[in-house]
Amino acid sequence: MQPEKKPICKNLVLIGGGHSHAIVLRMLGMNPLPRVCVTLISTNSDTPYSGMLPGHIAGFYSHNECHIDLRLLSQFAHAQFYVDRVINLDLQNKKVICANRPAVDFDVLSVDIGSTPAKISVSDAAEYVVPAKPVSGLLKHWYQLLRNVEKNPQKPLSIAIAGGGAGGVELALSMEAQLQRILSPSAMLEVHLFQRDRQLMSKHHHSVQRLVEQILTQRGIKLHLGENVTQVIPLAETGNQQGLQVKCESGLTVDCDKIFWVTQAAAPDWLKSTGLRTDERGFILVADTLQSLSHPDVFAAGDIATMINHPRPKAGVFAVRQGKPLYQNLRRYLLGQPLKAYVPQKKYLSLIGTGDGSAIATRGAFTLPPNKLLWYWKDWLDRRFMERFSKELGN
Repeated sequence: MQPEKKPICKNLVLIGGGHSHAIVLRMLGMNPLPRVCVTLISTNSDTPYSGMLPGHIAGFYSHNECHIDLRLLSQFAHAQFYVDRVINLDLQNKKVICANRPAVDFDVLSVDIGSTPAKISVSDAAEYVVPAKPVSGLLKHWYQLLRNVEKNPQKPLSIAIAGGGAGGVELALSMEAQLQRILSPSAMLEVHLFQRDRQLMSKHHHSVQRLVEQILTQRGIKLHLGENVTQVIPLAETGNQQGLQVKCESGLTVDCDKIFWVTQAAAPDWLKSTGLRTDERGFILVADTLQSLSHPDVFAAGDIATMINHPRPKAGVFAVRQGKPLYQNLRRYLLGQPLKAYVPQKKYLSLIGTGDGSAIATRGAFTLPPNKLLWYWKDWLDRRFMERFSKELGN
């Protein structure tokens, strides 16, 4: 009598703990895939929810309230979890190459690693600025800055944000609001916002651009529009006190204690050598099924993916909405079923927190000015999203 053969287990490997993968893991926990072994590889054991991150910086949410615990989520999904950094893919032999552990085999692969700030080409800047991503690095510097301010709330403070897109604007408003709360009333606070374009949030409707510029100005945030930062150097090199000096192409110089870098999104360098088909910026090109155009056993979602038929901004709202169709198509692929197309919406509602308990609402040409009710609405939506995970994980 021949021994009974064990069913073959297919390996589904998820690289990155972004919004889409968090939803996939939650759905895997609720609806497991038969004979599928799931592995998550992420550089961190928790992942921030982008919708609540500015509110966290503004002091409205704790770290735990705006982060998803990937260890608990992996346990819920019965997935193996490795905290490691992926440095390459061997697509021919179906292996994920990691920095600190042996290669991980896969039958189906999904990538949701977000994006990174574009390479800092400004002279000497990379050594001194704080990139907005990875978020863990940004928060480390922000927490340290808050500790320093709390120890000496009377000391004048000057910070700068390079990048006047939606991320830079929301960061400036959130940081200004939180710092004003903890600084002494007599302390001088300067917040500088540098934007290469003449308009803030250049990809948004002009009604939002005008409104945001007005709000920033009213809050005392110094706008440097049409200014291209060309150099960042320590003030010690100028013979002055401690801190940094920002130099612009126009000749403008601004002294500050800390500069945060919120520039255009970019893809990590290691993707270039994988053989995956990418767009001109290095993001993985995917079909409407979220499937790689060059490798059918590879899927991608979130910021790292570019839908060739439906290009959209690199925004968290799209990553969240790709989570369910990604899970469904991964399931269909593993079960040998036809995949289904997903078409993202062209227009979407943005609720932008202003750091002071109000929010702006915008959708296309429709814009509502800051209002506390809009913040309550945004807060309710964000907390409801996070509750999807806390209920299942028992938090």
